Amino acid sequence: MKKDDIFFEAMKTRDSRFDGKFFVGVKTTGIYCRPICPAKPKRENVEFFANRLHAEKAGYRPCLRCRPESAPMSAAWIGKSAVVNRALKVLNSHEALSFNEDEFAEKFGVSARHLRRLFMDEIGKTPKQLSFENRLNLARKLIVETALPINEIVFASGFDSTRRFNDAFKERFKKAPREIRRNKVANHEGIKVLIPYRPPFDFTGLMRVYESHRVGDLEWFHDGKMHRHVSINGKHGTVAISDLPEKSSLLVEINVPDTTMIHPIITRVRNLFDLDSDPLLIANVLESDKSIAKLLKEYPGIRLLSGWDPFEISISAILGQLVSVEFGRQLVHDLIDIAGQDSGIIRDGKAIKLFPTPEQILKADLTKLKTTGNRKQTLVNFSKAVATGQVSLEPTQDVEEFMKNILSIKGIGPWTAQYIALKVLRSTDTFPASDLILARALEKHSPKVLESMRPWRGYVAALFWRAYTVSLKKKNMRKKNGSRSKKV
Repeated sequence: MKKDDIFFEAMKTRDSRFDGKFFVGVKTTGIYCRPICPAKPKRENVEFFANRLHAEKAGYRPCLRCRPESAPMSAAWIGKSAVVNRALKVLNSHEALSFNEDEFAEKFGVSARHLRRLFMDEIGKTPKQLSFENRLNLARKLIVETALPINEIVFASGFDSTRRFNDAFKERFKKAPREIRRNKVANHEGIKVLIPYRPPFDFTGLMRVYESHRVGDLEWFHDGKMHRHVSINGKHGTVAISDLPEKSSLLVEINVPDTTMIHPIITRVRNLFDLDSDPLLIANVLESDKSIAKLLKEYPGIRLLSGWDPFEISISAILGQLVSVEFGRQLVHDLIDIAGQDSGIIRDGKAIKLFPTPEQILKADLTKLKTTGNRKQTLVNFSKAVATGQVSLEPTQDVEEFMKNILSIKGIGPWTAQYIALKVLRSTDTFPASDLILARALEKHSPKVLESMRPWRGYVAALFWRAYTVSLKKKNMRKKNGSRSKKV
């Protein structure tokens, strides 16, 4: 069977597992669709593309029905060069709507002119054009899925002129914004958007981890939802995240005073729940070993662990060294009380403080923090390194260079460095082997097998934590062992 015929058979199933892994160009209409689109074109009328950029380069416009720009990203987005690969990932996880070509190119050690040339050769569009399209894609999502007034969506998607927005929107989608509006009734309960993912998806496992590691009073969990206070550019709001498995999507409920906060919130949710993960691709590697395949069958759709904010993750990891999860969580809570800034928000009669910045930790009196003097000094050392730029928490940087920089900080050891790399950089191949639970897991699984799992050892770590955490806790309780317990 030819490759295109395989794509056509997959398209006919409308299976969400293939969403975003390829796109369908319909020759008779000039549009391109996701493989889950309800449309049923004939075989002779379609051609297939590895990603939406190739479809648009071929002259197709995005379908108004299935909205291909909202599909999960996939490995098919990888360009020929490593620079284009990294740059695409940054563009699609970029929190800011503003875009500066020179500053963007500098992240990859090349000139803006050279990066534009690479993008044009491989994709047919410049980084600036893609960034502009991402803003329009966000606008269409908000128009279709929410009842926000069009003029608010203009600013939420980074435009400062309604006329320019309308012209750009119509040029891209061939219809004016008001022509595709679905919600006619005002929504007084905040903004609700759907973010698709590819099943299977271990939402339950992620929620258990995030609840056990909840960040002070900034996060709380109720009725299957994760709630979070958010602060962006000095403005505060809340977000609630729940799973809609029947739609293969997360429901994100956003209540904020400024619509420009919507884009960074959606970006953080995507990263927090690893929504662009390809579980079939990862399973093909992990299932090569029978014992790991058995675990994956029990916990399908495993995802990489992360957190809401890179600095929060890092500080929590430092405070979690050599202590129980519960005590580590209490230390994070205490640090927020000591060094955090009052948000002005009251919940359940309690004033909510924000997670401290590096500068606030450097100025804080940590004498009342119930941890060792060495660990307090490590907090100071790390905060200073971040504040001065010695250590970057940029998720797309080289993992080895990051490890080298962070290990140079006194008080940061291999476990902490690897744990931060896994969760902050979302490094798919990082495996903190010295972790207590992972070390015990390796007694059951050969290290040689682990090497064969590259570049997905981070998912193996997540699977081992998921599978062995409960059994190890029970074993420790039986032994009444007060020895160290690592995170997760």
